[in-house]
Amino acid sequence: MNIGVRKSDIEDIGFLLKLEEESFPSFQRSTKQSLKHGIQSDFQEILIAETDDMNRNQVGALVLFKYSKSLRIYSIAILPEFQKRGYGDYLLKHALEFANRQHYEKILIEVSAKNTALIDWYKTKGFKPLGIIDDYYCEGEAALKMELKTRGMPCLKRTSNVIVINQPYKWTFKDINAKVISVKEYINNPIYQTNTDFRIFNLCSSYKYQTYGYYVSLLASARGQRIIPSTITIRDFGILNVIHSAAYDIEEQINSSLYKEKGNAFTLNIYFGQTKIKGYNFLASKLHQLFEAPLFKVDFIKHDEKWMIKKLKVLTLNKVPEPDLNSVYEFAEKYFNKKRFNNTKLINYKYDIAVLVDPKEANSPSCPKALEKFKSAANRKGLYLEFITKKDIDKINEFDALFIRETTCVNNHTYEFSRMAYAEGLVVLDDPWSILRCSNKIYQNEIFKKHKILTPETNILTKNLFDKKVLKQMNYPLVLKQPDSAFSLGVIKVDDEDKALKAITDLFKISDMLVCQEYMYSEFDWRIGIIDNTPLFACKYYMSKDHWQIYNWKGDGEENSGDSETLSIELVPDIVIQTALKASALIGDGLYGVDLKMIDGKVYVVEVNDNPNIDADIEDLVLKDKLYDQIIESIYNRIEISKNVQRIDFRNKQK
Repeated sequence: MNIGVRKSDIEDIGFLLKLEEESFPSFQRSTKQSLKHGIQSDFQEILIAETDDMNRNQVGALVLFKYSKSLRIYSIAILPEFQKRGYGDYLLKHALEFANRQHYEKILIEVSAKNTALIDWYKTKGFKPLGIIDDYYCEGEAALKMELKTRGMPCLKRTSNVIVINQPYKWTFKDINAKVISVKEYINNPIYQTNTDFRIFNLCSSYKYQTYGYYVSLLASARGQRIIPSTITIRDFGILNVIHSAAYDIEEQINSSLYKEKGNAFTLNIYFGQTKIKGYNFLASKLHQLFEAPLFKVDFIKHDEKWMIKKLKVLTLNKVPEPDLNSVYEFAEKYFNKKRFNNTKLINYKYDIAVLVDPKEANSPSCPKALEKFKSAANRKGLYLEFITKKDIDKINEFDALFIRETTCVNNHTYEFSRMAYAEGLVVLDDPWSILRCSNKIYQNEIFKKHKILTPETNILTKNLFDKKVLKQMNYPLVLKQPDSAFSLGVIKVDDEDKALKAITDLFKISDMLVCQEYMYSEFDWRIGIIDNTPLFACKYYMSKDHWQIYNWKGDGEENSGDSETLSIELVPDIVIQTALKASALIGDGLYGVDLKMIDGKVYVVEVNDNPNIDADIEDLVLKDKLYDQIIESIYNRIEISKNVQRIDFRNKQK
């Protein structure tokens, strides 16, 4: 059935009046004024059903009244010439889906008490009679009030994958785990306007600026939905420097894949991460991870015996060569129906978590004992947990979640893992945006300043604009930082102008911008662990012995970090907790460690860290195994949400 639903507008008044006249007796009809009011009202939804073909025939309408806990179906009407084709069923299912997604507890409807056929029809859909309302429509015309309790029924199946296309009737492929809708329906249907639990695949006929394809990606982003391709991807496809920069990490794969090609030019069409050219699927998969678009073409050229990308072009369905359409269908079916885990290996577990670790890392975020505690917590929850390393990147799509327990960095494989896992639809801790935001002190300085969060006084130094005269105006000592410094590395304390100039000169060789902060002495820093915008643990990290930082990388032996003290959350000053929560919320809702100083009754945020330390006998000293249980529970809940099994409010309260 090719039918779409969209929100009505004033231009639909004529059709709605015709529908009222042909569908209802005079005492049940809505007036032009009431229809106009309904279109403009936030309390009502008047939805138009129309065919998704070249003719775009309007066939019926659904009118809904939205109360706080119940949804009222005011009317469902289909033009006589379109009746008995299933359109009424479709609109009722649409109302049920609307109620389900908006969490209404029940659906109400009034039916003429004389219309026994319609009453019986609603009964077959699960509606129960509540009682007769005399003289409801007019004197002598009673109504039967009916109810369907949505809380007592199983959750309606949600279509997470949605393909948006200009002309859905041209999408002839069947058995795809995705709903195909028109641009008009995506823009106007309230279900797609108010829900974030969709993955939108934009297959419009053009992505040019201010076309429908452009606006579909823009609207999906604004609605908080996962959109492929995003407006950023569409833009990046036209910027060769961005393409070369993004492809830098796979130059080796490009050249190893193309070395047998005889000519100086080669073209690869990639459909849903695969290609029909034998021997190139690995390269196609790598390119799809970098340039996330459903359909695109890559032109390569050979220069000085080295292959490089000449051009990338996003393809639309109408630009796919006719002989390739069957391959598009085959690859789409695999893409939308693929399973993200190995059933034969993991059959006894509900979900599967990959934990990225580096066994050789000297100061990893979690010690071996803590890692084993995470595994035990996962098993208690009925989840499979497997430790993986950077060589296992091709296994990512076998899991439901990725938990990174290796020090993250934008410029190494940890970010690539995070980005790829997110692209594959996994739950990710730490997500790519948290890594980006936490790794850059300049970003944090700007966002904290904007939201009036106290930080040590900070200046941003820029290489090309730096004037050493400003150093005379500074109050010493100062702390100089690389924007992406971590674990006290790339952080230098200077006591005078000469030392500052030397340190700045050295740091400018590494980064074009530096962070210059006032030095604020405190005996310890607060570290507040946060997950799902909720405090998890609290520690005092004391300075390393005879050093001004928590970590002393120049120290000898094992004692290169200061002592720590773990406290229950209730013993931490409330102003410290609230400041930490406010700061971390500006980064995201993941797992963070917020470093703060409390001086003279004021709390200053030093930084928000992704990938915080969770070590046995330190951060878990108060909660013990419950600390690991809470983190695993968060991952579990996020998986459930991503699969539309449940909804939570990120305060550990299930709805």
